[in-house]
Amino acid sequence: MQSIIVDISLTTEQYLAHYRQQVTDVVARSRDGRRVRFPSSLLQPYLLHDGIQGSFRITFTQSGKFSAIERL
Repeated sequence: MQSIIVDISLTTEQYLAHYRQQVTDVVARSRDGRRVRFPSSLLQPYLLHDGIQGSFRITFTQSGKFSAIERL
């Protein structure tokens, strides 16, 4: 399995656009410079009253399919 680390900072208002499905994907740059796009619904468990803040490890298969996400 491969993994990347991304730093995410979304305010509550920004995430609400995702929750309302006005926006469906998050686009972020990994720490090693790669651009990654993934469904915003993956971040829902990490939503707090002030939004989503922190570093996350995204794990994916050799073929590039999502496997897991975890807050570091």
